[in-house]
Amino acid sequence: MRTGIGVRNAVIQGRFKQVPAAKSQRVAERKRQLKRPIRTRAKTFVRKARLSIDSGDAEAAEATTMQAIVALDKAAQKGAVHKRNAARRKSRLVRRLNAARA
Repeated sequence: MRTGIGVRNAVIQGRFKQVPAAKSQRVAERKRQLKRPIRTRAKTFVRKARLSIDSGDAEAAEATTMQAIVALDKAAQKGAVHKRNAARRKSRLVRRLNAARA
């Protein structure tokens, strides 16, 4: 280990890493683990909505689309997906639903 590199550096997991970078990495991993189920839930509801729209059952399609919209809104609110990404997905779902109705 070199001397004079400062107290902000440390040996972490057998390698030299700067302490702030290591902390940022830990925080990012923790956030990723917290956001994963939220994102997965939203994707699952969107998938179910698409399948129900394609099946032709209007009532089920509308109900699952509303569930998907709520899941996307929550994911955007919690930062699991970007708000514009959620808006785009909701728009595409509703357009698909309206096309199936017509």
